[in-house]
Amino acid sequence: MKAVPKVNTDGLYLEDTLMDDTFTGVVPFYSYMEQGIPNVLTTTEDVEKPNGEAPNEPESNISGYIIGITVPPGLFRPRFDLAAWNAYESTVSAAQNSYHEALSEWHALPEEQRGDMPVLESPPQPTLWIEGLTPEEIEELTRPQPQEPNEVDRLGTELVARELEALELRQQNEAQGAQIVGLELRLLSLENS
Repeated sequence: MKAVPKVNTDGLYLEDTLMDDTFTGVVPFYSYMEQGIPNVLTTTEDVEKPNGEAPNEPESNISGYIIGITVPPGLFRPRFDLAAWNAYESTVSAAQNSYHEALSEWHALPEEQRGDMPVLESPPQPTLWIEGLTPEEIEELTRPQPQEPNEVDRLGTELVARELEALELRQQNEAQGAQIVGLELRLLSLENS
């Protein structure tokens, strides 16, 4: 078993799902809409429409695709290019048809006129996984976000602020103490005179 990506109908990555190791290609998956499904307790005669029509069958809708091609790393929101895949499949099919025709013609020739056997030349696979976000959305995602300070940073900032306040109060206290000493000295000198 291997994990393969599932995409929605727009090709945007949804999740991984487990598939057989030999799984390749692109396969749709469906959702079923229940419309008039008979109750398990009723019979088909009970649910027949008045005009004799058969009962409604579940309607299936393509919900997305299972992709047998791994998602390359480095995409923010991977998107599978379904149009490129369909074009590639058409090109591969045309190359196979051309090869089969050339091989049939080669087999139809007498052995001495055949020459080299035709070789199947498959077209190179295009890049099928593309970025699903616009450059502006990627810039928004990768822009550094302002970090809120954690408890330790907040307490450290408060501690520094309190130490600066204490230092300022000590300086004011020393200045006032010096003024008081100066006043006391003047008072003493007035008393002695």
